[in-house]
Amino acid sequence: MSEVNTEFSYFSEYLLHEKKYSTLTVKAYITDLNAFLHFITEVYGSDTLQDVHYSQIRRWIVQLVEAKISNRTINRKISSLNSYYKFLIKTGSLEANPLSKHKALKTAKKVQIPFSQKEMDDVMHILESETDFEGVRNKLIVELFYATGIRRIELIEITLKDLDLPNKTLKVLGKRNKERYIPLIDSVLQTAKSYLKLREAITTVKNQEYLFLTNKGLKIYETLVYRIINEYFSKASLKVKKSPHILRHSFATHLLNEGADLNAVKELLGHSSLAATQVYTHNSIAELKKVYESAHPRSK
Repeated sequence: MSEVNTEFSYFSEYLLHEKKYSTLTVKAYITDLNAFLHFITEVYGSDTLQDVHYSQIRRWIVQLVEAKISNRTINRKISSLNSYYKFLIKTGSLEANPLSKHKALKTAKKVQIPFSQKEMDDVMHILESETDFEGVRNKLIVELFYATGIRRIELIEITLKDLDLPNKTLKVLGKRNKERYIPLIDSVLQTAKSYLKLREAITTVKNQEYLFLTNKGLKIYETLVYRIINEYFSKASLKVKKSPHILRHSFATHLLNEGADLNAVKELLGHSSLAATQVYTHNSIAELKKVYESAHPRSK
């Protein structure tokens, strides 16, 4: 993680060790705080956030809006700032939170459209012809996303020890360093075995622990994973958004369509609350309509 401003160092440690946030999440928080500190310094000549008034925060929000920053992004920045002020109050460094009466900006509800089962089948058909290292790796990446619903960062951080082929399970390190075990279907296991054989030829000592590597033997990275998903699904889908997160939506939606228990899907996704999982249920309305119309006595 990049160097942290002295004022934010304790907050950074708090997020990492007490809240159990990932280094990427903490980095995002600190980036937001540094952006506001830069604004306060430039406009008001202050070098600390502890003496800030809400009117100053409001002026920053106006500046962000005028810069065409989305309301969703602005809300995230203010949320980072709010978390910092709550931390200061908790540690006795501040008496009142200047954001206590702030209301988030309105945002349009984002509708995530999952891939259809046909689109998934078409992509898997394309991947069947892949036989070299990169092709088989890409196939395993797509299969794992669709078979487990894991997040992109969770996939990148998978180590060889996390993949338990004999017991057909995968250990995943989720948000706040919370571990969960996900069962693996046979098709994933077969692809994993093929990939591991090809992987042996390009493994380097430095990155030996990580499951997914580049063709140079280095640990894969987020933009590469996004590019892989976008490349293959562009051949089978006309949807505007083609990303690992849409695959996560597809995993959850298709399970629910087939009658999976909502609590079970919650555990597989690594959600801390059922409310987070329920956002996927709206994608199953079409399937619910079919069941309802075929089963209700008055619909016949």
